[in-house]
Amino acid sequence: MNDFGQVVFKIDQVLEEKNISKNKLEKEANLQRTQLNSYCNNKVKRLDLITLAKICYVLDCNIEDIMEYQRGEINNGK
Repeated sequence: MNDFGQVVFKIDQVLEEKNISKNKLEKEANLQRTQLNSYCNNKVKRLDLITLAKICYVLDCNIEDIMEYQRGEINNGK
């Protein structure tokens, strides 16, 4: 089975670095708490580009600051 890796969100880390609460991010980005928690807990199945843009805007950061790709190993049956 192939392990293509995963995309991991680092929103909690950025919130802590910038001393911003989830409540403030939720309010200023006009997000629902469940939606924000899904991103923070890496439970998102489909990305919403508007949501990502709102988060980056409020946190004054770039997309690579809140998410990263972690490479997996590809196993071709060897």
